[in-house]
Amino acid sequence: MKIGIIGAGNIGGNLTRRLTALGHDVSVANSRGPETLRALAEETGATAVRAEDAARGAEIVVVTVPLKAVPDLPSDLLAEAAEGVAVIDTGNYYPQRDGRIAAIEDEGLTESRWTERHLGHPVIKAFNGTYAQDILDRHRPAGDPERIALPVAGDDAAAKAKVRALIEQLGFDTVDSGGIDDSWRQQPGTPVYGLRAGAEAVTKALAEASPQRPADFRA
Repeated sequence: MKIGIIGAGNIGGNLTRRLTALGHDVSVANSRGPETLRALAEETGATAVRAEDAARGAEIVVVTVPLKAVPDLPSDLLAEAAEGVAVIDTGNYYPQRDGRIAAIEDEGLTESRWTERHLGHPVIKAFNGTYAQDILDRHRPAGDPERIALPVAGDDAAAKAKVRALIEQLGFDTVDSGGIDDSWRQQPGTPVYGLRAGAEAVTKALAEASPQRPADFRA
């Protein structure tokens, strides 16, 4: 598949490494310009591009930037993406980094619903509680007892199925954690956040989540 990755930090960089290794055609962008991604491009064979070009023709786009940077993304980011593009949101709200976001704090929007409104396109929340190094080190074949599961939330059933299939190809099981309005179950401070476990334990952790945002993750 053609995949665009916007954000080349720990998660974005390691997804670039794994997805290119699996044979996908990956374009990667950051906020500083493609010339700053030369080493990653040479290492992986990915194409370094400007953010506004990362989604061109892409079947899957990964948005993996700090939440505070989402409003600064190009307004037509997805204009030239493939029809039916699935957009993965890996983001988390950390008030100490992102500043206070009233829609999340006061209106109770989930982080991904807030991101979705800025992008003007449905998103699938995944990888937000995944350790970046695990993308490189903890993938396992299907059926392996040490294979871990990742929660995946989203409203678009077709996009969610596409994303879950990609995650499974990457070497992880998936658990459907509901729609985007349910994605608080996998936000920071919940039992599943950072959990390295199989599908049964992930399902249990999602069920035990509280909609009350922990004090450490409020402004």
